[in-house]
Amino acid sequence: MGVVNVVLFLSFVSCISPQAWNTYDYMKREHSLVKPYQGVGTSIPYWDFLGSTMVTSNYVRLTGDIQSQRGAIWNKVPLSVRNWEMQIHFKVHGRGKDLFGDGFAFWYVKEPMQTGDVFGSRDFFTGLAIIADTYSNHNGVHNHGHPYISAMVNNGTLHYDHDRDGTHTQLSGCVAKFRNLDHDTFLSIKYVHDTLTVSVDIDNKMAYKDCFTVNGVFLPTGYYFGVSAATGDLSDAHDIVSLKLYDLTTPDDDILEDRANIMPSALYMEPPRDHVDDPKPSSLSVWKQLVLLVFGVCAICGAVFIGGLFYVKHKEQQRKRFY
Repeated sequence: MGVVNVVLFLSFVSCISPQAWNTYDYMKREHSLVKPYQGVGTSIPYWDFLGSTMVTSNYVRLTGDIQSQRGAIWNKVPLSVRNWEMQIHFKVHGRGKDLFGDGFAFWYVKEPMQTGDVFGSRDFFTGLAIIADTYSNHNGVHNHGHPYISAMVNNGTLHYDHDRDGTHTQLSGCVAKFRNLDHDTFLSIKYVHDTLTVSVDIDNKMAYKDCFTVNGVFLPTGYYFGVSAATGDLSDAHDIVSLKLYDLTTPDDDILEDRANIMPSALYMEPPRDHVDDPKPSSLSVWKQLVLLVFGVCAICGAVFIGGLFYVKHKEQQRKRFY
């Protein structure tokens, strides 16, 4: 009977369609962050923290709505999965109505746990960054709105140009108005068979909407996940509610090549362009400019008045010649 049962089971499994394989049932716990967060004391299993990060019962706050903060959370376990999806439940909110910033970034990089100037993490990184930029500085030649989500692949040699929103080195990007919403907001980063797809769920419809898709993206295994955020002169609160990593490997996948030692690259990444500085603003303060304006107006009026006096005197001299 035991042999018969095994044969029947194998026959049943062989009849299952590949489309029926539900990869979303396989969440990788060691790469995921879900409530309740607390482990022993204030620590969370598999995760480390940096900077201003604060853990509460409902969210992990990377920065508060306070100027000049940097915070990050980093996974301790290197990724061995070739095809994956990270779903981020997040919230960005603050008191600013027209001016706010700076934003947050999702990382899959070789060098975790390092602070820097790129949304709280290091520049010249090695790996993948998905950047959610909320600060509209109106610099550069781009004409997109904000908040703006973009992707960058780096081999450790490229500089993220914050003043140009990274548009000199991005793979692609889209505008996503995720800030100060009353409902839940989600970001999905999916990497399957060298294709990167970024989607958002920010319309309270419980469905992801494509932001962009880029083919020909080559990422190694063995790197680390993280999320960081930063504020500057402007600020926002950047909260992470959950991070869920799914293994998208399916039974019908062929044996995949070893990706442990390849260098991150992309076939269609925009080449770095020369940095073009914006016109230098006037060094004069508003009050000095106002004083100069008033002085200029007075000088013009004085010149007109003096010219009028000379004109009247000239006319009087002409009349005297006829008498």
